[in-house]
Amino acid sequence: MDLSNLPASKERNSKKRVGRGIGSGLGKTSGRGQKGQKSRTGGGVRRGFEGGQTPLYRRLPKRGFKNINSRTYTEVTLTMLNKSEATDVTPETLVAEGIIGKINDGIVILGSGKLDKKLNVKATRFTKTASEKIQALGGKIEVI
Repeated sequence: MDLSNLPASKERNSKKRVGRGIGSGLGKTSGRGQKGQKSRTGGGVRRGFEGGQTPLYRRLPKRGFKNINSRTYTEVTLTMLNKSEATDVTPETLVAEGIIGKINDGIVILGSGKLDKKLNVKATRFTKTASEKIQALGGKIEVI
């Protein structure tokens, strides 16, 4: 590419002026064809309009429900806690060590698996068995 064949910039392309005479190529009907709804100002139909027929989005039944108050917790088992190097386990340390990927609305500690060491665990929720197993080894649980 050199100065003789630079691409045209937007500044060089003038705006299309419609309705300015037959010589412009866009005179008389201004590129809108002849008569009809689409040739009129403000003409055309809305999205989903099917010519007066009941549109598809109204023919299909409503389905489902989205609970705006639902929470999605990241589940962590005791086996996963064994992999942690830290004695004070928080959601941030689990992410930093790569044990979990991301924290959704919080972390729930599940009681499946065996715990081998004493840990101080901070999480959003604990299951009954998880809290019993952690405290049996002398660890502490804290709800955050």
